[in-house]
Amino acid sequence: MAYSLPVTVAISFLSEGWLSFLPLIYGFGVIPILDQVIGPKSGNMTFEEHKSESDNLLYDAVIYMSVPVQLVMLIWFLWEVQHPMATADLVGRITAMGMMCGVLGINVAHELGHRPKPYERGMAKFLLATSLYLHFYIEHNKGHHRNVGTSADGATARRNEMLYIFWLRTIVQSFRSAWLITAKELGRKKLRVWSIQNEMLQMLVIQIALCVIIGFVFSWVVLLWFLFAAFMGILLLETVNYIEHYGLYRNKVNDFRYEDVEPKHSWNSDHVLGRLVLFELTRHSDHHYEPAKHYQLLDSMRDASQLPAGYPAMMLLSLLPPVWFHVMNPRCPS
Repeated sequence: MAYSLPVTVAISFLSEGWLSFLPLIYGFGVIPILDQVIGPKSGNMTFEEHKSESDNLLYDAVIYMSVPVQLVMLIWFLWEVQHPMATADLVGRITAMGMMCGVLGINVAHELGHRPKPYERGMAKFLLATSLYLHFYIEHNKGHHRNVGTSADGATARRNEMLYIFWLRTIVQSFRSAWLITAKELGRKKLRVWSIQNEMLQMLVIQIALCVIIGFVFSWVVLLWFLFAAFMGILLLETVNYIEHYGLYRNKVNDFRYEDVEPKHSWNSDHVLGRLVLFELTRHSDHHYEPAKHYQLLDSMRDASQLPAGYPAMMLLSLLPPVWFHVMNPRCPS
């Protein structure tokens, strides 16, 4: 199911007219409807199943395949959009690649970025580079997971904060946070911030180099279409961030620390199709409770804050702030 999206993207690249928008129709039309029809399934594995599935290499193979699939789709996209086509077909292809950047790019990078093996983290960085959002690797692991549910976390949406305001705030705040985290680490090592050891500068150089290569190999117009697709992937990620922690705050224990992160500090969804297509991202409460746990092992937590629908449907709902506030504010803890 996780690779059903790339299939729709391939159809988009090969088609004209409404089929160019098939990934959007599938992701935000078909999946939300089927999610509501099928409903949530909150069952968890037994201890024995957990043990056997944790050693099942198929789960690693499925997620590793995202790297070559994303690369092939990116090159195919760049090749396609350099040719003349109807405006609607071009927009359809850009949104299709944007879906790839958000779902198989940043989302899978999120999973791999939590893993300890260097080659897995390398794959995470490669995927993030295809969406021009490499600093997410630093901010998410070293910032968001530490600060979630507090005012210091750019990815925690405040109650009554509109999605469109959140987009601007979180994009700026997450970049600034990643820079400050990197600068602090360099300071502890007594290294200069403006040096080759600065990982943020390394990431910026990589992303600029990628853009320059695309501009020279294809065209500067193609680069513009790629920037649109990457930006759409970023907005998809930040929309997910918006719904994952909206209005959920951790209480201060004293002047120096907050209460520990618990399942109630993330919105969870057990709707089946959203779980499968997003590599169990929707079981987000358990992910924050145990960040190193592989996606196939994530549980539905009894004390988690529960969303009334799957992630794709909630992402659509978030685009309508008054409706979103009407549905979600009563569910937020007082």
